[in-house]
Amino acid sequence: MKKIILTHKRLISWYQKKLRLSDYALLWFVFFKGALTAIIIEKIFFN
Repeated sequence: MKKIILTHKRLISWYQKKLRLSDYALLWFVFFKGALTAIIIEKIFFN
């Protein structure tokens, strides 16, 4: 389990550096990504 957590943290750090995002900007990016994903899933399965 620790290996998965460390890999996840490494990937987040890599994406943050690659996209040049601050911690705050990364949180907003993830929020909107999740909201968009939820809307798409809702349209596919419940419409």
